[in-house]
Amino acid sequence: MVKLILEEIINLIMNIENTQSQMRKGILEFCILSIIRRGEAYPSDIVEEMRTSGLHILEGTLYPLLTRLKNAEMLTYRWVESNSGPPRKYFSLTPKGEAFYKELEQTWQELANGVNALANKNSNEPLNQ
Repeated sequence: MVKLILEEIINLIMNIENTQSQMRKGILEFCILSIIRRGEAYPSDIVEEMRTSGLHILEGTLYPLLTRLKNAEMLTYRWVESNSGPPRKYFSLTPKGEAFYKELEQTWQELANGVNALANKNSNEPLNQ
């Protein structure tokens, strides 16, 4: 009996973690583009800003995403010499990336408004309202 309960708890935790991971993945691109949109961004700075916002990301997750966005012509980059090590690659949005960001921003607003409306609805309200 205890083993069954523990298995159920483990399954529940794994399902929650999977759902949380999928939710984060869904907004990751938008968050990264939001940072780059404000000006040229170095990947380590993106990771740090995400972390301070409570959205943890590893560089191993970020670099493939930046490469994919660059290959899709959403981002461009330039090399900047560094006083402490190899040159650094700074990313910025292309005009195509800016248009893509605006579409994502509109989608985010619609989703956030809808989710907030549902999550904040009083449990005493009828379903059809």
